[in-house]
Amino acid sequence: MLFVYGRILSQRLVNTVTSDKFLYQFVSSLIKYHMVICYFLYISGFVWFILTLKKKMYKYQFSQYAWTHMILIVVFAQSSFTVASIFEGIFWFLLPASLIVINDIAAYIFGFFFGRTPLIKLSPKKTWEGFIGASVATITSAFVLANIMGRFQWLTCPRKDLATGWLHCDPGPLFKPESFPLPGWLPWKEITILPVQWHALCLGLFASIIAPFGGFFASGFKRAFKIKDFGDSIPGHGGITDRMDCQMVMAVFAYIYHQSFIVPQSFRVEMILEQILTALTYEEQKALYMKLGEILQERLFGQS
Repeated sequence: MLFVYGRILSQRLVNTVTSDKFLYQFVSSLIKYHMVICYFLYISGFVWFILTLKKKMYKYQFSQYAWTHMILIVVFAQSSFTVASIFEGIFWFLLPASLIVINDIAAYIFGFFFGRTPLIKLSPKKTWEGFIGASVATITSAFVLANIMGRFQWLTCPRKDLATGWLHCDPGPLFKPESFPLPGWLPWKEITILPVQWHALCLGLFASIIAPFGGFFASGFKRAFKIKDFGDSIPGHGGITDRMDCQMVMAVFAYIYHQSFIVPQSFRVEMILEQILTALTYEEQKALYMKLGEILQERLFGQS
């Protein structure tokens, strides 16, 4: 947790305590040596594990050691992508999470009323009719929900620090409406679409294809432990966990998609500032500030 969340929150922590010189230097030092600290903490645990091995318990202890690493990879590593997406804007967490729930509910409804053809032996109740109907409903919902959520700044604003002054921002080109003319025979002259809605279609497509496999995974898990459902909060159809069985995979995809296809793949002011804040001392930053001022003044006078 210290490693994965530390890498995500490092810049936000620096931005939050910048006004305090002591805190700034303390946090900057922690961030600079963050990897080393985490590595030696892990090595300490590894050495401690070796020293506590006992006869006739080797198999049990090594199985616990393996399960610990599996939990870290499956739960904490993947959940860190959820936190990272939230810092890019709550939109990038809320929309993918909603699509998983919509897909699961739609698959149940379409399968219940129209299901005839079995989809997979692992989950006999899953049908092709439910899969296709849920896919159409999920992709359509993604397009519509992106338009609704994208109009609220508090959902789209990225978090640059851990302070509270982030509710208002420039939404960026993805969340600025664009108008498209419609054919004359329609009652409407034009339609307004947010560019992010086209990206939402990709998220909806992924949720439509991968979400069912999250359900299959959950079905196999329940069969392995001989349980019917993960809960009883939904009469006759299980618990809340049954509606959320692919959130981790979706969260990872949403973050990777955002970083690959939405964030500009070039040097940004934020990236350069992050390197300056974490790599340079306070005095070096002041010297850089003075030097930049001199360069800008020279260019300004040269142009005039």
